[in-house]
Amino acid sequence: MGQAQKTHQPRLPRREAQGNKGCCEVDVWPYLESMTGDVISRTAFGSCYEQGRKIFELQREQAKHIMEANRTVHIPGYRFLPTRFNRRMKEGKSEIESILNGMIKKRVKAMEEANNKNDLLGILLDSNFKEESGMSIKEVIEECKLFYFAGQETTASLLVWTMILLSKHNEWQARARDEVLQVFPMDNPGYQELNHLKIGAYKLGQTRLTRAVKQVSMILHEALRLYPPAALLARTSQKECRFGEVSLPAGVMLVLPAILLHRDPKIWGHDAKEFKPERFVSRAGQGQLAYFPFGWGPRMCIGQNFAMLEAKMAMAMILRRYSFELSPSYSHAPNTVITLQPQHGAHLILTKL
Repeated sequence: MGQAQKTHQPRLPRREAQGNKGCCEVDVWPYLESMTGDVISRTAFGSCYEQGRKIFELQREQAKHIMEANRTVHIPGYRFLPTRFNRRMKEGKSEIESILNGMIKKRVKAMEEANNKNDLLGILLDSNFKEESGMSIKEVIEECKLFYFAGQETTASLLVWTMILLSKHNEWQARARDEVLQVFPMDNPGYQELNHLKIGAYKLGQTRLTRAVKQVSMILHEALRLYPPAALLARTSQKECRFGEVSLPAGVMLVLPAILLHRDPKIWGHDAKEFKPERFVSRAGQGQLAYFPFGWGPRMCIGQNFAMLEAKMAMAMILRRYSFELSPSYSHAPNTVITLQPQHGAHLILTKL
């Protein structure tokens, strides 16, 4: 991941902080998007960020169009009219599928030559080769679309809100940095060490390693509680079902407001809107199902462990190299574009350590 950051950082203007040559003001949001895009491209599809950049750009554009459409009055059949908006959505969809088709054809050829890669795309195509129970190419393309978008945007969202929160709460930033330096004396965290980082802080054992990384786990979970990348989760009932005395017919869409439950004072206490990572030392939410940043049940996000491992690695590397605080130009404006994002960027003042 360190190599990805060096190779594919976007060329964005930086402003040197007045009176201090070791500081500069940076909007970290596009850099985090670039880094997480490179990670998902390399690990899931065996390609670099440059090859997936067009897909990311098109999907980001489509996400904005979808959010705009959701805010307008719904007119039955309107999406079939040849408006400029509908044409652009159709063109974007076709372009994404064309790029993915090209990637799939190259990979199929490589697999036929026994040059297979054990990544997500290889696994999906292995399924496609099965005659009876395998996935169709269309299904493979849809899965690729989902992993490209979810693998980049959700982790970037988690990282940017974590950095913003640590910029506001310097004491937690210092505690996390001290413990990262204790656990990872080398510049780059190793996989074997990161493999010990548990997802829930309350699950951590009492070894030196797990004691030391408890702070980072708690911080990430508190960031997910306050700013879940998926602020709302939607599920559609496939058959008639009953919840207590309420009966729902098939085809009903249920919207689960994660961000409201995550901040409910009845569940989390009077300080529900405050940043208090220590609440995750013990099982959070008082045993209630009130914390589900990755969903829950059989439809829980299968990339949860990967996303948390990536976030911990990224934060460990950032904390080792920089201290950071909010810039005076930072404007706090969470905005939902499928995922929860900083509308005006995340302008921080970074100081090299």
